[in-house]
Amino acid sequence: MKFNSTRNNLSSVDAAYAIVNGLSEDGGLFVPQSVPKITADKLELWKNASYCEIAYEILKDYLTDFSENELKSCIEKAYKSFDTEEVVPLHKLDETTSVMELWHGPTCAFKDVALQILPHLLTVSAKKTGIDKTIVILVATSGDTGKAALVGFSDVRGTKIQVFFPNNGVSEIQKLQMVTQEGDNVCSCAANGNFDDVQSNVKRIFTDENFNNTLSDKGYMLSSANSINWGRLVPQIVYYVNAYCNLLRNNEIKAGEEINFVVPTGNFGNILAGYFAKAAGVPIKKLICASNENNVLTDFIRTGVYDKNRKFSLTISPSMDILISSNLERLLYILSNRNDSEIAGYMKELSQNGSYQVSDSIQKQIDDIFWAGFCDDEQTKKTIKDTFEQYHYLIDTHTAVAKAVCDQYQKETGDTAKTVIASTASPFKFNGSVYQALFGKPDMISEFDLLFALSDKTGVPVPKPLAELKEKEIRFEQVCEISQMKQMVEEFLK
Repeated sequence: MKFNSTRNNLSSVDAAYAIVNGLSEDGGLFVPQSVPKITADKLELWKNASYCEIAYEILKDYLTDFSENELKSCIEKAYKSFDTEEVVPLHKLDETTSVMELWHGPTCAFKDVALQILPHLLTVSAKKTGIDKTIVILVATSGDTGKAALVGFSDVRGTKIQVFFPNNGVSEIQKLQMVTQEGDNVCSCAANGNFDDVQSNVKRIFTDENFNNTLSDKGYMLSSANSINWGRLVPQIVYYVNAYCNLLRNNEIKAGEEINFVVPTGNFGNILAGYFAKAAGVPIKKLICASNENNVLTDFIRTGVYDKNRKFSLTISPSMDILISSNLERLLYILSNRNDSEIAGYMKELSQNGSYQVSDSIQKQIDDIFWAGFCDDEQTKKTIKDTFEQYHYLIDTHTAVAKAVCDQYQKETGDTAKTVIASTASPFKFNGSVYQALFGKPDMISEFDLLFALSDKTGVPVPKPLAELKEKEIRFEQVCEISQMKQMVEEFLK
């Protein structure tokens, strides 16, 4: 399998190259030249397979320059740290709706599913491409990616990792997870700005030729663990296929029956993985994009106009507080029939004007594939409370956004197809908001008191990685301006 840049079809590279480099030199994202097909016979065969077995079947068709032993070793190392053998279990809410629990990894968020395997894919890729430099993983995070990447790359030989997160733009638990991370090759730093500011500046650092040349002279090269890296996106395809197979195995659906997925969406990578599953042949009827008050994606899906020129809101679902959805570029590239010049034009408009409008052809395809809705913080809190009271099932703020939009979709369309909600984080990562939604404003101030109070009142145990945070030493207290981020990278690499 070869990969092209979304902004230059002449750029054709192997999977290992795409994973090591993360981003194309022209600023484009790497996209596979084709989507390997998943037949009905394969889905029937896989319905009794383990998650790791399905992962191998998906990854081998995209990462064709990896051997069977290399892939199976990466997969085994990645998922042995999850607290359930199922890796991504399904929880049935009612006859129509199930929840896909993506948070059973070491950081209790969906990013683990990809970021526990990416370091292993990266180290194999480095060997394949003859890289002899230390690979510096540079990450912008709205919360979950940062911790998952820090854990995944901690003390991985031949790598260093620096994570930037928006100061006051992540939950206290997310912050504690990042600033207490152990490992000799890790660093986290808060930046005064929102996630889009942080992400945009990380991209600028990646494309700063002089800076990269300086790093190269010192024996370093930059790479990415954000969802712009194909090595992070491809493992996410697996859980959509696995969910369908689980429903088949449990006789919830018949072979060939279409289902819906509802995905809380900020950077678009998670729902894009669902698109690849659908394009491959998994019977997916609609991919339902759920946004919070930062509803740029909802508006785009409904109108074809992407406009980031709007009020930015800090919400109780902070991992979706994003106005620039990087992975959308991959979708537009495919839907434009891989018209690199058209995509480069859209991205130029976005950079210069903060907006663009896609062609009628692309918009029609989006209408066929996606549905979109959004909700505000009050609706989010109400959904947490309603879900707990109705099903005795505890959900976090992002999953609540998805559940609220799922309810909107079913009410507006009357669609009774089986639906799977992507649950992207443990409710205990956003304990303050979840507690308040259920029981009102808490009396306690301490994050750890809140953790255990929420557990006591709901009967749901605190995940071990979060409970252990209380004993962790704070290692990183740096706060910088957006303009100082490059300087912070230089200091980290001294």
